[in-house]
Amino acid sequence: MTKRKQKFKRRLVRERVLQVLFAFEMNKDSLQLLINEILADLHNNSDREFANELINRVLEHVDEFDGMIKVRVANWEMNRIALIDKILLRMGICELLYFPDIPPKVSINEVIEIAKNYSTAGSGKFINGILDAILSETKKSGKLNKTGRGLIEESITKHPDKSS
Repeated sequence: MTKRKQKFKRRLVRERVLQVLFAFEMNKDSLQLLINEILADLHNNSDREFANELINRVLEHVDEFDGMIKVRVANWEMNRIALIDKILLRMGICELLYFPDIPPKVSINEVIEIAKNYSTAGSGKFINGILDAILSETKKSGKLNKTGRGLIEESITKHPDKSS
């Protein structure tokens, strides 16, 4: 599989994760039913494993992630942030903190690109600003735990929003 196809495929998996988390947030249907329906087209075991792990970790740490977001949007109420943006922020934070083999730059850029397709015009910049601040803080505090591919040094640089 070419690198381009693999990148697209992983983005598709992340989009499906967003859809599961959004549907679950909106109507609290059975999580397993949503996973089965929305992830039905993911036939590769590693794609399904990644999707399931991301979904479960986001839900397991939602309060932690929301707390990290709240600190950075002190002048906003959490309920004023678009639900899609909140979910994408949670996914990005989750990958930064709990997926050591994914470079931070990849995690941030992926959620920004997904935001461009699923959210508002300003969402990419908003998400980039928050995730970049969280990345900087976790790096300074030593909480950024990356291994293997996740250690790519360029991944700690500023991530420009290409939608401008």
